[in-house]
Amino acid sequence: MNTSRQKLHWRVVGASVCGTSHIKNCQLCQDAHHWTMLPDNILVAAAADGAGSASLGKVGSMVAVEAAIENISIKQVTRSTLEKDSGAKSVLSEAILAAKTAVEEEAIASNRSPKDLATTLIIVVATEEVAVVAQVGDGVAVAKDFNGNLTALTIPDNGEYVNETNFLTSPAALDSVQINVYRQDITNIAILTDGLQMLAINMAYGLPHKPFFLPLFDFVANAQELKGAKEQLVKFLRSEKITQRTDDDLTLIIAALSD
Repeated sequence: MNTSRQKLHWRVVGASVCGTSHIKNCQLCQDAHHWTMLPDNILVAAAADGAGSASLGKVGSMVAVEAAIENISIKQVTRSTLEKDSGAKSVLSEAILAAKTAVEEEAIASNRSPKDLATTLIIVVATEEVAVVAQVGDGVAVAKDFNGNLTALTIPDNGEYVNETNFLTSPAALDSVQINVYRQDITNIAILTDGLQMLAINMAYGLPHKPFFLPLFDFVANAQELKGAKEQLVKFLRSEKITQRTDDDLTLIIAALSD
């Protein structure tokens, strides 16, 4: 690998905002996101969308992203861990199971049914050479390679009917998990929940929309200050340009390699 690329570091901006329909109905944002950096510039990020029909969907999504990232972080995952597909997939598989267990334990502690904490979950572990992704439910993860090509790393699981998907608490959740390994010279990663997928993905062909992603990737790579960049991302997600096309909760994590 080019040594100059080894000197690049991930810059990450993420936000979750309440959809206009939830605001109108005085509901909380059901989405959650979390990310961290492991040693040697390994990015770990997760996004989740609590089911609108779940009374504690927000709790479920928060528990899921935090448990998944904690599970990966405490294992001291290294680049050598990710060298073989089998090892990389095992890391993500165990993180999904840990998140599912944590949500179910939270349900027991709250004296509620697991379905009351129903949530989707997307997890990505990435370096400049590989992205490993696991997903239960809808939403999507996207990567941009060094040549500017965009690739959807997962396929939104929308079920048979509109607004239907699998959730982490579903009996068949572990059977429906997508776990994929993408090996390429990577420059950007994005994770989004289903509120944005109709704007960001050509659903018929599973292709990411370059006009949606490329300006955002450039924005994060060139942002002078990441706290201000997050505020601008929140403003973008709440803008008329977005809310005229979707009234759902929105989560977007954008990561860019930069020097």
